[in-house]
Amino acid sequence: MNKDFWAGVFPAITTKFTSDEELDLAACNKGIEAQLEAGVNGIVIGGSLGEASTLTEEEKFILLEETLKTVAGRVPVIFSIAEQATNIAVSHAKKAESLGASGVMILPPLRYYASADETVAYFAAVAKSTSLPIMIYNNPVDYKIHVTLDMFAELEQYANISAVKESTRDISNITRMLNRFGDRFKIFTGVDPLALESIVAGAHGWVAGLVDAFPKETVAIFRLVKEGRINEAVAINRWFMPLLDLDIHPKLVQYIKLAEVATGTGTEYVRAPRLVLSGTEREQITKVINDALAVRPVLPEGSWG
Repeated sequence: MNKDFWAGVFPAITTKFTSDEELDLAACNKGIEAQLEAGVNGIVIGGSLGEASTLTEEEKFILLEETLKTVAGRVPVIFSIAEQATNIAVSHAKKAESLGASGVMILPPLRYYASADETVAYFAAVAKSTSLPIMIYNNPVDYKIHVTLDMFAELEQYANISAVKESTRDISNITRMLNRFGDRFKIFTGVDPLALESIVAGAHGWVAGLVDAFPKETVAIFRLVKEGRINEAVAINRWFMPLLDLDIHPKLVQYIKLAEVATGTGTEYVRAPRLVLSGTEREQITKVINDALAVRPVLPEGSWG
């Protein structure tokens, strides 16, 4: 597969569980097929939305192997690495490569508030351990470490560090990255409510969340913007916004999974300490989803699939 694949819509796939918290691989595969039918350009597994913090190492690689079988080379499969220790991150990158992953997405070190030089050294160690293309997940809002432009300048020497999931919440950072580095790093927007504006600003792709429940609408927005059909994209985005806002809540996993149930693309089961939504909160989120489904737009011809 061509390693210059960093463009388009890459769903951050939820990990499906049974009611007793076991992996539900059949449901995982069904959800992935819905994404592929809609025309997504890649699949990201085992990330924050994929409840990586609750998965064992064995389960992460079971998911990778199963996803690779299901996708069967149709799009790149990106394996997420969110670890505390550099040696474990390196080990996971090597194993992901040996199993056939197309690339990896790496968070900065978790739990420890690493300094700039420590963070750069962490990414560099992984980059030197694998030939896989690497996407750096830059999310200082949730993970407290900001990968600055100067840090990217240090990482520029590693050819396989080739993309960034831009989740700083500052759309101008896309312009700053493009001004400084050109197309050296492919930029993916990682915040659903800011996606349209980010794509207009020049983002090459979108690592999306609500795509799990609404793949066709997500793909349509991306394609329409890239085709210059802004007004059509804006109309879909305005309808989509109450749903996209679910992506920036601490309970985004439960919210998006409930949306997947409503659209038939997944299950709502989560792994503790997360709990399935209940009470007033469940009613509120269900209303957001149902209100949107009641006026779901007809998508322009050829904007998805």
